[in-house]
Amino acid sequence: MLLRATKWPLLGASAACAAAAHGSGIPHPAIPAYEVIENSALFDFEKIQLTDKVLTHLTTLQHLSDAAPFSFDGDVPHNTRHTHNDTSFPKCKSLPGDLTYPSQDDWTTLDALSGGALIKTVPIGAVCYDGEEVYDSRKCQFLLDNWNVSDTHIDDPSSVMSPIFVGQTCMPQDAVVPGNGNSSCTLGGFPSYSLNVTTVAQIQLAVNFARNQHLRLVIRNTGHDFLGKNTGEGALSIWTHHLNDIKVIHDCESAGGRYSGPAFKLGAGVMVYELYDAAEREGYTAVGGECRTVGVTGGYLAGGGHSPVTSIYGLGSDQVLSVEMVTPDGRFITADEAQNTELFWAVRGGGAATWGVVTSMTVKVHPKIVVSGMEWDTTTVAMNIIDDVFWKAIEAYWRRYPDFSAAKSYGYCRMSPLPGGAGGYAWRAKPFMVPGMALVDFKQLVEPLLSEWAALGVDPNITFFEHDSFYGAWSQHFPTSVVGGRYARTASRLLPRRNWEDEGLLRETIATVRGLVEDEGAFLVHYNINADAPSDAPDSAANPAWRDVIMFNIIGLTWNEDTPAHEVAAIHERLTNDLAQRLKDISPGAGGYLNEGDVMDPEWADSFYGANYERLLQIKKRVDPNGLFWAPTAVGSEDWIVTGQEPYITTQFGRLCRK
Repeated sequence: MLLRATKWPLLGASAACAAAAHGSGIPHPAIPAYEVIENSALFDFEKIQLTDKVLTHLTTLQHLSDAAPFSFDGDVPHNTRHTHNDTSFPKCKSLPGDLTYPSQDDWTTLDALSGGALIKTVPIGAVCYDGEEVYDSRKCQFLLDNWNVSDTHIDDPSSVMSPIFVGQTCMPQDAVVPGNGNSSCTLGGFPSYSLNVTTVAQIQLAVNFARNQHLRLVIRNTGHDFLGKNTGEGALSIWTHHLNDIKVIHDCESAGGRYSGPAFKLGAGVMVYELYDAAEREGYTAVGGECRTVGVTGGYLAGGGHSPVTSIYGLGSDQVLSVEMVTPDGRFITADEAQNTELFWAVRGGGAATWGVVTSMTVKVHPKIVVSGMEWDTTTVAMNIIDDVFWKAIEAYWRRYPDFSAAKSYGYCRMSPLPGGAGGYAWRAKPFMVPGMALVDFKQLVEPLLSEWAALGVDPNITFFEHDSFYGAWSQHFPTSVVGGRYARTASRLLPRRNWEDEGLLRETIATVRGLVEDEGAFLVHYNINADAPSDAPDSAANPAWRDVIMFNIIGLTWNEDTPAHEVAAIHERLTNDLAQRLKDISPGAGGYLNEGDVMDPEWADSFYGANYERLLQIKKRVDPNGLFWAPTAVGSEDWIVTGQEPYITTQFGRLCRK
């Protein structure tokens, strides 16, 4: 097993004793709140489970007056149980200060039963506020210098990389310089507590506690999320970051026998770079994202997950062979092609923070492959070309998408207007590559495009590359993700092949996408990608629009700290109701990418789930009738609302209530 070190306390006999010795308020139970269930298919942390036997024992402890908050769904006494069909069911999730919110003794009991794993939230930016106990000028300067680096956030229990969704509270940049006045740091949309889970039992305790106490429950690994699904005011957060085991299975046969070959079993906390490191070390190619610190088995795979090798192996969700998870009733299950098959279908592309808490997934891995491609990073000024010539070069590239897609290409490009408003564009490809293709063949593939560019006088100063494994291409030619920004919002669209099959529609498509950048000042991230379903992959809930995509677009608008509030509101509205709508208008029946979409998309169910939505909704109602798991744009989210929001953006700073 491959493990990442942790600075947080882990559950075990010594940790449990330490929790009691440090005065948790309630003596620790005579035995830990778990039972070890032997099963060779599970990670060691998955064998440590909360069971009916354990709960029965808890009810006999003289120091624990009521074990009901930790009972499985269906085991709570009838007179205290609710379902969402009962008129007695609370309409809103409870918040601190409510009579129904757990008492300090309740939280202390959860902490004791979990072995001291409970962490009270202190926002990461609090070190910059001189009115806070944790104020530390040195740590504050580190945050200011590294705020946009993902590693700054991943080891904090509650920090998020899209601060707009916590209400932009407690930002280091907003702290008043000591001596120049007073400032405050509030929790805003951060959870009240996080549970640093290192066993299945701890997850089960948290799930049961939140459900029975009518708490909002969220799941967080690293803090990556573009839609605010990993945070919520007053919530209990399950922090899965330290479930980072990796097991290599050289000969794996899936349930039902559809697949036979190499696989990795991945803990819920495994990040992309850890997956790729392990694959390279073991002689395989793994399917994962671009950003090195994104969690693999969380929102990435649950949302479908596109990859630099999707063109030859399919989406991330196409790799999943089995799933271990804790469901909303608190039970620990395995879902695969032979058992819990509806959940197995739903969790592969049907969205994160919806079906339960994944503890691990077993995924296919593939042989090592050669990867060749090219990259550039330039501007129209550096190339000494006028804007019209630039757009002719772009059109030449876009028109060749069908040829490149047929060759299994992965083109990852970005363009944006140059600052200052005087015209010109920044333009980069990081990278344009074809997995499985030798460099000599790649050069032959792109030669007609490069010849046309040369005839136009366009020279982006291309660098070619070839690597004997995907790892080399990924580690050397992909940009470092910039996170933590609060002055931008994005939307996405999966443009289908049919837009390239009709000349009139192709001209309209090119003009529309060009106009978003040229006329509206949007930045554009555009992928040439093929996401056909592999022949050996079982049907999944991944958005059907992926299977016909040829161009995946992410568009974004920006503002700055001096932009008046009414203009910010107008920018949000324009992104959703104008720019994103233009892409919808040229691609009726297509969709968007769930993990990188517009949180305010009025047709989000159709955009992100397509024809799968009704089936997903019926599964959601069966497995989570109480609505324990909720997230914006998640299946079933239309039944709930976060109160106190501006009409143009839903943050997680507010009370979550049924409509």
